[in-house]
Amino acid sequence: MPMRYVLYQRDYCHLCDQALAVMAEARAPDFDSLWVDDDEALEERYGTRVPVLRDSEDGREMDWPFDAAAVRAFVGPPL
Repeated sequence: MPMRYVLYQRDYCHLCDQALAVMAEARAPDFDSLWVDDDEALEERYGTRVPVLRDSEDGREMDWPFDAAAVRAFVGPPL
């Protein structure tokens, strides 16, 4: 079963590394990481926007920059 949250990122992306650190700081729920580099459709959609956090249940997306408070607000309270 796929994760609810997905972090779209690139290889060798310092902003993506920062986003991962923010996700850890926020104690975000488990999430999938998808790399846009080798996927033409993802590259077209997210190429200039990464990192992007997406809620696959409702389609909401949060573009970088974001901080731990924004991530916690985006994912909601822990279950």
